[in-house]
Amino acid sequence: MSLIDFLSEVNIVEITGDETYKPGQLGNTIDIYNGSFPDIDNADIILVGCGEQRGRGYLGPASEAPQLVRKHFYSLFYWHEKIKIADIGNIRQGATYNDTLAALQTVIEEITALGKTIIIIGGSHDLTLAQYNACKNAKQIIEATGVDAIIDMDMESPFRNDNFLMEMFTSEPNYVKHYNHLGFQSYLVHPGMLQTLDKLKFDFFRVGHVKADIEETEAAIRNSHIFSFDINAIANAYAPVNQLTPNGFNGEESCILMQYAGMSSNMQSIGIYGYHPEQDRDELTAKQISHMLWYTIDGRHRRMKEASLDQSEHFTEYQMAFAEIETSFLQSKKTGRWWMQLPDKNYIPCSYKDYLAAGNNEIPERWFRAQQR
Repeated sequence: MSLIDFLSEVNIVEITGDETYKPGQLGNTIDIYNGSFPDIDNADIILVGCGEQRGRGYLGPASEAPQLVRKHFYSLFYWHEKIKIADIGNIRQGATYNDTLAALQTVIEEITALGKTIIIIGGSHDLTLAQYNACKNAKQIIEATGVDAIIDMDMESPFRNDNFLMEMFTSEPNYVKHYNHLGFQSYLVHPGMLQTLDKLKFDFFRVGHVKADIEETEAAIRNSHIFSFDINAIANAYAPVNQLTPNGFNGEESCILMQYAGMSSNMQSIGIYGYHPEQDRDELTAKQISHMLWYTIDGRHRRMKEASLDQSEHFTEYQMAFAEIETSFLQSKKTGRWWMQLPDKNYIPCSYKDYLAAGNNEIPERWFRAQQR
């Protein structure tokens, strides 16, 4: 089967009605699957919709979420001419949930094999499994980041949406080298889940900690291959679809996290999940997601400015010693981002705070956690 067998076209008339896009709007510049299939070979970022919801116990048709997000995304203005975008339509809903998951996995595998970044507009959060399984099928060891108000490891729930992380972390063979969880809200999470993540040497950050110093999360996201964002992480005022909690990230913070995902040179797939149009108000959540997509593209544009670590002329090196450990830090002359060296001579992403900690003869927490792993 070819890629096109798993996909259905974007219904432009349904999105635009009688309106046409202005020059410079994304709807006029994206290569959209509408009549003919996009030229994905020349694209940097590929969009695909997947409205599968059976993982959250909803047995009706596929969600219209991708269409509503497109409606607002296409109307935004295109600022990043060097970034080519293609929209390959929607995953056809299979006879069973597993059929849809397998189709999405196949599409992700084929797109990422071409060296492209694919963005999935979901659908329930358990579709993250298709992102992971695409890497697993390729026997690729990965790092992953999830953004969610809760941690989906509830084995008492009958719904895969609530416990898919356990499958990611415990299936054999396992290819998850590291996982970051951003934005959990303590009163919604059993302490035992955090203990489990800690035993696995994974990192997790409360929503308040992220909001207080959001720049620290860039280093955490930088090495990730897959990124998964649940709308439940955004406060209800900015995403009315979130009816789990009134608290969470604001709209700007959510865009920044997506921008960081776009900046990662390792990033293969990004998913935005949990948008249920029937719970939205004035399509505000769809608008919020469309802005998040725009910032992902902005991050990809910023990533183009970064040099590779072997281009030493583009970095300033600082030799350091802390706790009788000699190491070095690199700072990019182009973007200001930081890396620190481990005893095995490999560099990992870090922040200016890590550099300052080392300068005070303290072991940076990020360095210590990396050594534990």
